[in-house]
Amino acid sequence: MASVWVGTRGTIRDAPGFNASRDAEAIRKAIRGIGTDEKTLIDILTGRSNAQRQLIAKEYRAAAGKGTGTDEQALIEILASRTSKQMKEVAQAYYTVYKKSLGDDISSDTSGDFRQALLTLADGRRDEHQRPDEQLAKKDAQILYNAGEKRWGTDEGKFIEVLCFSSFPQLKLTFEEYRNISGKKLEDSIQSETSGSFEDLLLAIVKCANNTPAFFAERLHKSLKGAGTDEFTLNRILASRSEIDLLDIRAEYKKLYGVSLYSAIKSDTSGDYEATLLRICGGDD
Repeated sequence: MASVWVGTRGTIRDAPGFNASRDAEAIRKAIRGIGTDEKTLIDILTGRSNAQRQLIAKEYRAAAGKGTGTDEQALIEILASRTSKQMKEVAQAYYTVYKKSLGDDISSDTSGDFRQALLTLADGRRDEHQRPDEQLAKKDAQILYNAGEKRWGTDEGKFIEVLCFSSFPQLKLTFEEYRNISGKKLEDSIQSETSGSFEDLLLAIVKCANNTPAFFAERLHKSLKGAGTDEFTLNRILASRSEIDLLDIRAEYKKLYGVSLYSAIKSDTSGDYEATLLRICGGDD
């Protein structure tokens, strides 16, 4: 099974001689009984590509009946950052694993404008082949302005129409035109015109369109700062981006926060967990 998508700026590649059943059994043995064989877990989980890990998980679930869950912020992060092609592959993989439609599960677990925006993104309807068009950018910027800042109340549907369908390069041009029209950044308008999960999703789309690696660098920074560590976000981003653009995320992290991601992980984690994350991170900058 090939990876769902693989970039050229990752830190992990497919392991040669891969055997999902053998790895699943090794993991089962590593965590059963008294104590845990951390070295085996680290070697397997950091030495396999994402596609290989999914096959291991499938074999493990079949044998042990154990799975994993997700959360709303993970949903926002994934759907806002993936391309249409990637989302179509995610939806297909989701159905293969869970025998249910991703769209149906989104519909049953969310509501309102947030649900509509998620469903649009999950359908993979963003026009990735759209070339930047200045006239269209001016038109869309005016649509966004008319839907928010210029009126009493907000026409959320127009925000979905523009932000969930246009290509990222087209959106970047639209953001520039919006600032020319309104005198403010679109992010500021979104924060004043929307709220809750819908606001979080729109802001995530804007950030991803502007600079996807910087979006993930910011999320990693938030997961590491303050009291305690948001391990779910930290694990998810490092694992999911390790074959795509983790090197670029590392560069953005250093640029934004003045320290390397490697150093940040090292100062906020410890033991075998630290060793696992540092292996995935791939090196210091």
